[in-house]
Amino acid sequence: MAAAPGWWRLELASPPELEESLLWKLGALGIPRVAVQHPPGTPAERQLIAWLPASDWPEHERWQLEQALAPLAEPFGVALPPLQWSQQAEEDWSLSWKQHWQADPVGQRLLILPAWLSCPPEHAGRQVIVMDPGSAFGTGSHPTTRLCLEALESLDLAGVRLADLGCGSGVLGLAALRLGAVAVAAADTDVLAVRATADNAALNGLKHQLRVALGSADTLAGLLDGQPADLLLCNILAPVIQALCPAFHTLLAPHGVGLLSGLLVDQAPALQQALLEEGWRAELTAQQSQWGLLTIRRVA
Repeated sequence: MAAAPGWWRLELASPPELEESLLWKLGALGIPRVAVQHPPGTPAERQLIAWLPASDWPEHERWQLEQALAPLAEPFGVALPPLQWSQQAEEDWSLSWKQHWQADPVGQRLLILPAWLSCPPEHAGRQVIVMDPGSAFGTGSHPTTRLCLEALESLDLAGVRLADLGCGSGVLGLAALRLGAVAVAAADTDVLAVRATADNAALNGLKHQLRVALGSADTLAGLLDGQPADLLLCNILAPVIQALCPAFHTLLAPHGVGLLSGLLVDQAPALQQALLEEGWRAELTAQQSQWGLLTIRRVA
């Protein structure tokens, strides 16, 4: 009798409005081995793939996973795409997972590079951010992350102190350091994200410039030692940004700039109003697909 396969391979379509929520939920459920792929030339046709140990995910657990994911689609008025399961042998899963990740140029100056790959010669002039994909959300592929990375490129970051609220994998803070920032304080409420940010900072030789801790806005304010940052990054879902914005004055200096993403374009007006009530002028400065980026400054 053949040995039971070591892994379940889960595939489902990844609509833009659901992708961030799906990645977050899978991570929260202890499923870190996740990739997102799309056919060349058609970035909108995205497919989410996850690998789950067969011994931990019998039929009933797989059914419960589908029940846990389904409510994520409700706020967007769509249905959860069908989940497709297949079995994969132990010796195949690692190679299968890694082959979905390639060097990923972002904007004009950045390159996201999986830790097991060498920098392609054609990208030798870019600022390289080495990442361990799958350790936490935020490897640069999602539109909200790319919006933030491209916005960072447009700023003069020389000498800037940065605060990253909801740091995920740490990719935004690491990119800022590559682009000239001198220090990053980062926080996340997910212990896996905190660990991933610290690990990725070490992979890039930047652990002394990036401090990360488990917690939310109050924890981040503590890391800043009472000196609000020059730049605030917050790539979180819109309702969470709205809940956190009363604390932004403790994180961002009066002259500072904030980049907020994780929001759908049609969520921007309500969020802009909430920010205005807290003393922030917010402008929708970029968008990709249905996702938007708000740039905030203190009201004069």
